[in-house]
Amino acid sequence: MASHDIPIGATHVSLADLSERSRDIFRQIVESYLATGEPVGSRNVSRLLQVSLSPASVRNVMSDLEQLGLIYAPHTSAGRLPTEIGLRFFVDALMEIGDLNDSDRRAIEAQVAGRGQSYENVLMQASGLLSGLTRAAGVVLTAKLNSNLKHIEFVRLEPERALVVLVSEDGQIENRILNIPAGLPTSSLTEASNFLNARIRGKTIAELRIELEEALEAGRAELDQLTQKIVAAGFASWSGGETEDRKLIVRGQSHLLDDLRALDDLERVRLLFDDLETRRGVIDLLGRAERADGVRIFIGSENKLFSLSGSSTIVAPYRDSTGRILGVLGVIGPTRLNYARVIPMVDYTAKLVSRILSGT
Repeated sequence: MASHDIPIGATHVSLADLSERSRDIFRQIVESYLATGEPVGSRNVSRLLQVSLSPASVRNVMSDLEQLGLIYAPHTSAGRLPTEIGLRFFVDALMEIGDLNDSDRRAIEAQVAGRGQSYENVLMQASGLLSGLTRAAGVVLTAKLNSNLKHIEFVRLEPERALVVLVSEDGQIENRILNIPAGLPTSSLTEASNFLNARIRGKTIAELRIELEEALEAGRAELDQLTQKIVAAGFASWSGGETEDRKLIVRGQSHLLDDLRALDDLERVRLLFDDLETRRGVIDLLGRAERADGVRIFIGSENKLFSLSGSSTIVAPYRDSTGRILGVLGVIGPTRLNYARVIPMVDYTAKLVSRILSGT
């Protein structure tokens, strides 16, 4: 996974802030915690590392990780545990999430048969199944989660994949993975984030996308009027090609100085071209974010659903045949859940329930 900043709602620590050695030591601390729930000391960490490193060197790195807010000592002279910020950083930036094997898939499909059963029974079966498989409490929420947003951020993970982080007005955080066009520069993702954050507060993704599409159409109409006027006056002509790709070729720009209004119109056309290109790219990203399948992960105090300290919730949406979100299902358990195993289980179960409920 490439280096990237973990967005708002997670942590401001960047992978670039950690050396390879720091990442390895931090990974060992988190994985030890997830396995045992106990603090781990520098001597044990040094034994777990693949490279030879003294406990003193490990302690120096652990001190740096503590300053970054990723780990802490539960009491004096103890080992270290990951903080909530550290767990979020690990889940978003370092954890490798595998796919389910055929055996897991068959087990889930066998227990959530669904055919001919009521909506409630399907959800009860799915919740019970996840509880049994993960040794955590099953969760089903039937409220629609298309909440109003206050922040959105796109972060590149790989050349053709990005993470979109959606922060709702009530503080919930949703991470979605989406495919992005090949060759899309990272600067475009940053520009899209900035563009949307200036407009998104209080709106759902769907509402914002409709608003931008309407603005795009209005901009195209104005652009058409201006370009027709300039072309008709003989100041410019269209190049060949499709409507979306053709360029406006200006003739004899020095003559435009004789007609200041034409010069203003031409500048307006240039700005409209730039604006429409930005909006078209942003609408594409928004559409991808809206369609992306997302697993919500709430760690510790991020968890607004349940007032339980030291807990994590992992949920995914289930949908009807039109793709509309009907609710979410998943599990709630201790923060030391086996995230790498639970996340794909929740994701697959939610998709299976969606197929059953939509009759596909």
